[in-house]
Order: sequence, then C-alpha cells, then structure tokens
Amino acid sequence: MLLLKRLGPLVAALAFAHGAAAQTPQSIGSFKDWDAYSYGEKGAKVCYVAATPLDSDPKNVRRGEIFFLVAHRPKDKVSDEVNLHMGYPLKPGTAVRVEIGGRRFELDIKDENAWTKSPADDAKLVAAMIRGNEMIVRGTSRRGTRTVDRYSLLGFTAAHKAIDRACGVAK
Repeated sequence: MLLLKRLGPLVAALAFAHGAAAQTPQSIGSFKDWDAYSYGEKGAKVCYVAATPLDSDPKNVRRGEIFFLVAHRPKDKVSDEVNLHMGYPLKPGTAVRVEIGGRRFELDIKDENAWTKSPADDAKLVAAMIRGNEMIVRGTSRRGTRTVDRYSLLGFTAAHKAIDRACGVAK
C-alpha cells in the first residue's frame, strides 16, 4: 500500500501530462513486490501493475522516482504496455537495457522514460517477467552516469493476473 501512496499521484500526474483526464488510482491489491491499480481515463478503465527497484546503484546518485509499469488500456485495444521511469534524464542516443534470466531487451528512451519498440516486444518482455525471478535495468544519465536497478519479480504474475481480471483482458 505504500507504493500506492507514493506512485498513485505520480502516475495520475503522468496521465494528466499526456492530456488525459485521469482519476486517482484505486488499489486492486498488493502481491509481494508488485502492486496492481486501476483508474478512469477519458471514460475508460486503465489497469496497471507497478514496482520500484529493491536496489539501485550507484548509491550516491540523486534520482527522482524510479518505477516500472505494465498497463492495460482495453478501450484502446492495448494490453501489456511497458513503461519505465528512470528518475533522471536519459542520455540521448542510448537505450535502457533490461535483463531477465539471460534474456535481454533494449528499450527506447525519451527524457526520463523508456519503453519497448513495439507491442510484440511488450508481450515478449512481459512473458519473460512472468517466468523470471529478478529483472536488472541499466541506463545512462544525460551526464554519463551509468545506473543499475534490481527489481524483484516476486508477485508480478499474481498482480498481472489481477489487472487482466479487473480490465477484462483475456489471455
């Protein structure tokens, strides 16, 4: 529930920044290291799972909020949309790299955010998250500082199933 208090308003602010009339996120439930939420956006339900890293390096670097989201937007026929917020401006011309159990994914970047190149890549990354135990995220700041964030994937599968049910996404 702590994650809801920290990320709920931030996610709503991100939705507003994209021109959406978003409501305050409502908790669907907490599942070990992942939390599930839903909110209304332009009259449609959006469901997402969110987590913050268990550990980040280097420790002496000041960063804003760091979190990983996977969202469903059924009205727009979007499921498993991946979004990563790194907490610092990313270096142009670089990519964020995600590793799960030996599988590697390269994410596009803009400002402080990263996402996959296509819905097919979203699906592959989410499938790896369901099978995995840990996710390592590497990025490079505009100043050239390299960061490593370690996310637990414990509870991801249960949280993901909860948003599938809440948003009526059949798998």
